[in-house]
Amino acid sequence: MNTAHLNTAGTGRMPAAVRAVLADATARDDLYGPYDLEERLGAVLHTEVYARLGALLGVPAAHTALFEGAADAFAFCLSGLALTPGDRIWTTPYEGVAHLTALRALRDRAHCALEVVPLRADGELDLEWMAAHLDEDVALVSVTHVAATVGTVSPVEAVGRLLAGHRARYAVDASHSVGRLPVDAAAIGCDLLTADGWRFLRGPDAIGFAYVAPALRALLSGRAHRQPAPAAVAALHEALAHHAAAALLPWRDLEAALRAVLERTPGIELLTAGAGGSGILAFRHAELPAALIRRALARRGVVVWKTVAQETPLHLPARGVTTALRASVHYDNTPEDVTRFDEALQDVLRELREDLRKEELRAREPRAGERTAPVRLHAPTATGPTRTPTRRGHLSLVQGAAS
Repeated sequence: MNTAHLNTAGTGRMPAAVRAVLADATARDDLYGPYDLEERLGAVLHTEVYARLGALLGVPAAHTALFEGAADAFAFCLSGLALTPGDRIWTTPYEGVAHLTALRALRDRAHCALEVVPLRADGELDLEWMAAHLDEDVALVSVTHVAATVGTVSPVEAVGRLLAGHRARYAVDASHSVGRLPVDAAAIGCDLLTADGWRFLRGPDAIGFAYVAPALRALLSGRAHRQPAPAAVAALHEALAHHAAAALLPWRDLEAALRAVLERTPGIELLTAGAGGSGILAFRHAELPAALIRRALARRGVVVWKTVAQETPLHLPARGVTTALRASVHYDNTPEDVTRFDEALQDVLRELREDLRKEELRAREPRAGERTAPVRLHAPTATGPTRTPTRRGHLSLVQGAAS
């Protein structure tokens, strides 16, 4: 059964040419070993893939590096920073759990502070707060370009202009923007930009990359990290070429069509804040569990993603969201995919609401052998004053990122 794949933000579907390169390289590695494969691929592994990464990110090829994923790149590059107890690290509520873990490890190692930049009421980063609190104690600022769980786009270039001339190193997680939005690391003004190859670039698993500014690269001199498999590098190289050719396709209107479906569907709450443009929309239903909706959509050939609060522990839990659904569109989607999603979603919600109604009716029915309590037709006469129980209020302190 053909599927409407609305989960490129999770795993992009590899184009046939990319899949063929990956299969051929993997087979050759299996038959003849890695040395033969590296010799055969030659310039692709050592120069050409970096040239394509540099063109993608708007930086010199020599300033790019390959890793097994964005999280690996981020953790490795943070290992070169020498912070002190008086320093401050800034992150945002949209930071993913893997990057947040690396930031907390750096905080604990340096005994410094980890602070969270607040959001405005519209979900955008509060740039005015940043400007008012920025000083030379801020040693590192980590910003997620596109929030993985809700798709909100952060103004990374505006943050770069704010930090220009200050001491702070600037790191950008572009895992959910590279391949979907234009990403120019030079224009952003960051010291580090990390991304994965298997999302909107539609490359293979287990490969990521980074732009590392010369000053940060110097701090990492002599340190080694795990390299991705040569077959994955070859497939990413092909995916970059395919992306450059396909990026001009007219797919950007699909997000607006997807948003319109969600906004007109009763019971659906749209969680994505901001002006949009990321291709990612997060939503939940007021009554029905996200897992049930996802599985029911999958049975109808529509693929979406279920997100959980732990993926962005500083954001979704604060909004009272434990699980939600995420749909994402890219240039390999069509208007028919959105129509199919619309029809499947309406069918699923009707089916699940009916199932819920039946369960409620069954729950009200007395079980065999049970005796129902008699119904009082008249309330008893009060014999004394009524006392209303009270409970003392208390102050709850929630452990934040700085603790």
